[in-house]
Order: sequence, then C-alpha cells, then structure tokens
Amino acid sequence: MTKIYIATDMEGISGIDTVRMVDRTHPKYALGRRLLCEDVNAAIAGAFDGGATEVVVLDAHAGGGNFIIEDMDPRAVYDRSFGGGRGKMPSLNEDFAGLFHVGRHAKAGTLNAFLDHTQSSRTWFSYAVNGREMGEMGQLAAIAGYFGVPVLLVTSDEAACAEAQEFFPGAETVAVKWAPRRNRAVCIHPEKAHQLIREAAARAVGLAGTVEPFVLDMPAEVTLTVNRTDYADGIAARPGVERVDARTARKTIDSPLDLLSF
Repeated sequence: MTKIYIATDMEGISGIDTVRMVDRTHPKYALGRRLLCEDVNAAIAGAFDGGATEVVVLDAHAGGGNFIIEDMDPRAVYDRSFGGGRGKMPSLNEDFAGLFHVGRHAKAGTLNAFLDHTQSSRTWFSYAVNGREMGEMGQLAAIAGYFGVPVLLVTSDEAACAEAQEFFPGAETVAVKWAPRRNRAVCIHPEKAHQLIREAAARAVGLAGTVEPFVLDMPAEVTLTVNRTDYADGIAARPGVERVDARTARKTIDSPLDLLSF
C-alpha cells in the first residue's frame, strides 16, 4: 500500500492572483475555491497515476470548509483539522509514504512571494525553530517528519517553491505563478498548471523511500516575533513562554507536535 496525504491551502493555487479570491467574505472567493478544487483534483489524480493506493486530503485554508465537496475526486477521502499539533493533520501517521503541499504559500518576510505570511498576516512577524526561520510549510513538514513521512511535492508560486527546495531537497515542485510584489501574482493558465501538477504528483509518489523526512532536533527552541507589543503581552503570559524583548517570545518544546503551542 502507498498512502499519500495532501495538505492544501489557497494562496499558492493556480489562477488565484488577488487576496479577494481567498477571502470567503468577497464575491471573488467563489472562483478561488473552484480553482482550489481543480488544483487539488489534479494532485489526487497524479497520486493515483503514480501508484498511490489511498489519498487523504486536508482542507486547511482558514480552518477548512473551502472545498466544493461534490466537485472533489471521489477516490480520495477528506480530513479536517481540529486544532494545533496532532490535530493539525489528524489522519496522518507513519503508514503514509509522503506528504504533498498543494497551494501552500511562502513564509512571512519572503521577497516577491504572493501573500507571504506565517499563520497570521496581522500579528505574526517572524517564526523560527532552533534559529531557523520557517513558515507553515516547514511546520507541517516537521509534524509529518515526526511520523517519518517526507514531503514529496509542493505546488505554489516561485518563491514558495524555492523555499521548498531549500527545506526538502529532492521533492518535486511546481511553480504555477510568480509575484512581482506581495499582493499581485502572474499566473500560468490553470489547464497548464493542472497538467504540470498531475505529472509532478505521479513522479512524486515514486520518490517515496528516497527523500528524507524533515526532522527537527529536539528539544527545540521556538521563537516568535509579533508585530506589536500587546500581541507579545498575551503570548508571554502563557505557561512555559519566556519574554525575550518587546515583540518576541520563546519556548522550548520536546516534540514537533508542540510547534504551534504558542
């Protein structure tokens, strides 16, 4: 059996070129979620083309609820987060051969990255583990690495794909757009993107066993810098958190499952 877990987001989806398309309160979100479904279906199809026997898909953007479920590939099964740590990808375990990131975005502070952020564009400025800055892609990869599951595919913009190549050498990447500035993307045609995603997903399944999981040294020091001192006030008041300076707090964790325990 070859099981693949797909964790999705919206900012890195083909055809999405404005923040309004990932905001469920805006009329353009309807098009954004359709484009999301199409990219994810391409990755599912590619995974099965490549020999996957089971595909589990997580709808992760803004807490989930973005898929038009009747439009999704019926061969896959669909997961839902229920919090941080183990609940972030609740069905993931050591039985999976690989993790796909579909539609993920670059970490906060990345130049020429479409809608770059880590968790919150409003509050989080910088997040680092053992002194190395990382974003949501790295966080989920480290949780997968806890189970021995490697990242095999990333689809996003050029900047996020470059981040993936740095963190997960050997993984397949598909750049479906590039960003001349944060709030604007230049996209390849979605049909071309779907073809590239499907082909890369099929190849990615074949990488299972050849790409190393992303494993963090433990215990690890997690450092979070926020945009305002009052945000840090609240974080520093939590158990096990130490205030470093006006906007920065840190804590030591013993497991990757605690990466998001701020």
